[in-house]
Amino acid sequence: MITTKRTNSEDEDFKALVKLLDEELKILDGEEHLFYAQLNKIENIKQVIVLYDGEENVGCGAIREYAENTMEVKRMYVLPGKRGRGIASAILKGLEDWSKELEITTLVLETGKKQPEAIALYKKSGYHIIPSYGKYKNMENSICFKKELNG
Repeated sequence: MITTKRTNSEDEDFKALVKLLDEELKILDGEEHLFYAQLNKIENIKQVIVLYDGEENVGCGAIREYAENTMEVKRMYVLPGKRGRGIASAILKGLEDWSKELEITTLVLETGKKQPEAIALYKKSGYHIIPSYGKYKNMENSICFKKELNG
């Protein structure tokens, strides 16, 4: 049974999943990994979701303040053996629901062009491609998305 825990970046299960995420991204990002790593620090994130399959932590995601009424989705990850089961969609929906509770109206995010599964997830979930923002502006590997939250 899949269960969800709301927590923060101090959570040990979240930290363990982020470590695995960073190992995977180091391979995908290649030479650009150090640049991206500096933008993905997890200290002081107040809104983190960890999903469990029974007792096993299988996926995570977070939101952090980006601008007024806007949060940025960060650190989305699902264990490779658990992918294709709707876990990432559940994490994203959980982050969207939490954002609405916080009266956030917009979510933005960045992912890598070498992550077709992530791109497909965001498109399927109603996010649309926007010009790269912030420190991602001149990064060839980046693709940025935005979603307006209604209701």
